Amino acid sequence: MKKLFLSAAIVLGSLTTMNAQEQKENATPAAETKVTEQVTEATSAYTEIKAEELPAAVTEALKKAFPTAILNKASVNDKKEYQLEVKVGDKEGALYADETGKWIQK
Repeated sequence: MKKLFLSAAIVLGSLTTMNAQEQKENATPAAETKVTEQVTEATSAYTEIKAEELPAAVTEALKKAFPTAILNKASVNDKKEYQLEVKVGDKEGALYADETGKWIQK
């Protein structure tokens, strides 16, 4: 009788663990969707500008930090923070700087 009870407890425990893992895996895409929406909202506040309109300090900071970077797109927001979409080698990404050329982490 003890073996039967112990076997049932083990089986129920393992089923509970498997169910918890499935719920965790299913919850991940929803969290990623929220992050994507927040990033989209944050980037929509930027207005595209020409590369020539960038302050000299921002241009110099880019050349100093990433000498081989190719500037694909530049944008600015109301706080005079600049978003630079650049390509360095085979990698692409966005960099953020204030009007004095100081890098901002976002």
